[in-house]
Parts: sequence; C-alpha cells; structure tokens
Amino acid sequence: MEFIDLKTQQARIRDEIETNIRAVLDHGKYIMGPEVAELEQRLADFVGVEHCVGVSSGTDALLIALMALGVVPGDEIITTPFTFIATGEVILLIGAKPVFVDIDPESCNIDPLKIESAITTRTKAILPVSLYGQCADFEAINTIAEKHGLPVIEDAAQSFGATFQGRQSCGLSTIGCTSFFPSKPLGGYGDGGACFTSDDSLAKVMREIRVHGQDRRYHHSRIGINGRLDTLQAAILLAKMNIFSDEVQLRQQVGNTYTKLISENCSHVVPPCIADGNTSVYAQYTVLVENREQVQKALAAEGIPTAIHYPVPLHKQPVFAGAVFNLPVAESLAEKVISLPMHPYLTQSDQVRTVSVLANME
Repeated sequence: MEFIDLKTQQARIRDEIETNIRAVLDHGKYIMGPEVAELEQRLADFVGVEHCVGVSSGTDALLIALMALGVVPGDEIITTPFTFIATGEVILLIGAKPVFVDIDPESCNIDPLKIESAITTRTKAILPVSLYGQCADFEAINTIAEKHGLPVIEDAAQSFGATFQGRQSCGLSTIGCTSFFPSKPLGGYGDGGACFTSDDSLAKVMREIRVHGQDRRYHHSRIGINGRLDTLQAAILLAKMNIFSDEVQLRQQVGNTYTKLISENCSHVVPPCIADGNTSVYAQYTVLVENREQVQKALAAEGIPTAIHYPVPLHKQPVFAGAVFNLPVAESLAEKVISLPMHPYLTQSDQVRTVSVLANME
C-alpha cells in the first residue's frame, strides 16, 4: 500500500504531461515561459482572486508575502506552533519574531480565541495555517485582524482546493500562499508554489520580489529573491489542473469513507473533525490515538505506512530555543497525531484493511 500514490495519477495524465513538457522543450523559454502566465490565470480563476504569482516553493511564497507586507526585523508575526518548520522559518529569516498561540483541539488549526491577547504594538501580521487540508476559522481571524488593522497571510500549503463557507482556500485573506511540492493536493514534479491576492499593489510588489526586486530589466526598485516558478513545473501543473476538481472530490470520498469506518469500528481513535461550512482536501488523513507507537508498529507489520505530522511543535524546536510559550494543546496533540495512507486513488479495500488493524487494537 502506498502512503501517497503519485504513479496512478501520472498514468492518468501521462500523455498530456509529456505533450506539455515537449512544448516547453520546443520553445525553450525555461524561465518565466508562457505556461507560467497561463497557469497563474487558471489558478487565480479557480481561487476567485485577481492575481496569482507563481513562485519557486511554498516556503518562498510565505517569505515573499512577508516581504511584500513590509515585515522588518523586530516585527512580530502571530502564528501556530503546529505546522511544518517553513511557517516559522520564514519569520526568522526576515528577522521578525514568531509569536506562537495554541491550537484548537478539534481542527488542530490556530485557536482564534487566543489570538487577540497575543497582539502587541509590534504585531505586523497574523499567519494562520490551514492544516491537514482544512481551512482555519478565517471569519473569526479576519474579524480580529480588521479590528487591529492587521493583514492576514494564509499558509495554505496543505489546503489548496478546500473551501471555507463556500470560498476557496487562498482567497480568504490579504495574501494566500500555497505549495506545489509533489505530495500536496496539487503537486508538481519538483518544488513550486504561489501567492494569491486581489490587491493590485501587493501583486505588483510580489512579482517584483520574485525576480530580484526588478520592476523592469536591470532596474531593481527593492530587495528581492530568486523566487521564480520554473516553466516545466507550470507545464506539469497545467496538466494536473485538468483533473484537479475531480481529484478533490475523490479525496473527499476517501476521507468520508475513513471517517465512517473509524466512527463505526474504532471508539479509541479520533477521526478528523471538519467544521460546519468547511470542506477538506485531506492533504493528510490524520487521526488521534493514545498509543501511537504501538499503532504504528501494528500497521507497519501489515505493510501499511504511516507518518507523523508533526511530532515536535515549533516552539519546542532547537532553532526557537529561548522562546517561552505555554501551549498545552499543541504539545498534547503532537504526541497523539498519526497520518494514515491518503490519496485520491486509495481503494476502499485498503481503507478497510487499515481500519481493521486499528479496530483490533481497542
């Protein structure tokens, strides 16, 4: 059993991928070729925003967003400790300070009730993560942000294709950022990412930042980075976009089947809780168990792979040594989360086999 099955997806669209790659090889515009602009337009239309800026990775998308908002050393960014290192890493890279607040025990996303008390005169932005494929509570987050005049950046590396109250992830805040890492719901065959916004001036700034701060050739109006999306990756993603909506539905079917099977057979396993008004793309299907090590061993013995997203909250990582935060929910869940095999092509028989192992451990 595959934890993530990219081979089946590739077989489905292999001819189109090869056609798109050949087109890039023929025209030879490997950097910022026409496929990049085409993909950006399709992604912006899908999300429902004015602008999409294709960039070199999800991490660079976050970094570019912070830079575009004028974050400087000494500023504070409110975010979650329960995420991949990139979320906190980019804050440190820019010289700002991450201010971690605890998470909601049901969604594993940042707890909006804990945000306002963390705001200070140095707060420059709020950076929630839409974890495991489900959007954070942007209604509550945006209300707080508007009250205090703060921009919001959505880290949507795991949630592209998910919706919040009928609106697409990446179109819920000042800037949305996503990743096209191969294992993501919309993944390329290498690194890639994108920033989304309906703010014309922010879009212009982000486009300049991704090409070394250029506003025109050899004229650099600001500090930037080499943050461009490769044309070949754009060509591959264009092929994948043609089946993306179908794959989102398949992911949701797989997620719903898992939840039904677990709810009916495993009282000791807590399935994901999808909030009313939300849909999830199940970038991971992550459950909570009390005896994680034993569960992993039992599943591995049956040839069923698992993963832990994430075993150590950011405020406990050595790179953030010296930061003192009281985050009991994040610390508790970090000891209980375990991700099961999840992809659009996972068969129901494989799901039944996985849940049967879990059920036998009660």
